[in-house]
Amino acid sequence: MQRLLEKDLEKYSHYHQYGKVPTYIPALAKADPTDVGISIINTKGNSFCIGECQKKFSLQSVSKPLALILAIMDNGKEKVFSKVGMEPTGDPFNSINKLTGADKPYNPMINAGAIAVTSMIKGKNSLKKFQRIIDLFKKLSGNENLDINHEVYSSEIETGNRNRSLAYYMKDKDIIEGQVEDIVKLYFKQCSIAVTCTDIANMASVLANEGVIPKTSERVIPRNIAQMVRTLMATCGMYDESGRFALTVGLPAKSGVGGGIMAVVPNRFGIGTYGPALDEKGNSIVGMKILEELSKKLDLSIY
Repeated sequence: MQRLLEKDLEKYSHYHQYGKVPTYIPALAKADPTDVGISIINTKGNSFCIGECQKKFSLQSVSKPLALILAIMDNGKEKVFSKVGMEPTGDPFNSINKLTGADKPYNPMINAGAIAVTSMIKGKNSLKKFQRIIDLFKKLSGNENLDINHEVYSSEIETGNRNRSLAYYMKDKDIIEGQVEDIVKLYFKQCSIAVTCTDIANMASVLANEGVIPKTSERVIPRNIAQMVRTLMATCGMYDESGRFALTVGLPAKSGVGGGIMAVVPNRFGIGTYGPALDEKGNSIVGMKILEELSKKLDLSIY
């Protein structure tokens, strides 16, 4: 496996030149577009890593399926999906267009749906809610030192007006409850948590192992919720490129504009990739190519 990863890194690392780091969140524009990291952790806890596996970056939208897990455990799937749909949109992740013509966001993997999901996480106040979010992320990643990248968080607060507009619209439609600014800031914190691709691979390995941490055999996610979230990742996790990704790679996955991709091979292993140069859809261009190559060589597709 290690040699295979080395070959893929050598073959595709130059693809960064075909993408760009995002600039609409200024802190993300500081990333080195040449960085590439790949980490794989199987359901027995064995790990393989190559490249910038310990380089920190913000979770961004990779946090969405993880927050969804907590919201479902808090509220049950009926309540969560009464506020958020389950269908792909075919629109960009931050689009407001289809939200204005629907009674709820299309799915939890776009920004509007993710904000609604985050608003449902229980806690006495925003601090308690965030503590519950990061505690789950620490448990799934096996990293007790996870924390916010405060520069990214401040940058999101300053520039996140599209997300605020989504939240205010949903507040007006009674999709979300509570103070809009508190909810949006909580969402920004969730997205600003700094991780490595090894952290992401650990998270993915728990989903691959039906909600059980491979290294400790501790169940942290009910099996049915792990399966439900994997399904939504497969249909909606790669923004409006989810259909093509399903055909070329065939794995449940979630990308983020921080450059990370979390991919799940059910009952086999979790994969984390990092490459901050993004394609026009907002997905890591190097990460996409590496996952496509791994899927072909290892026959990983679930379809």
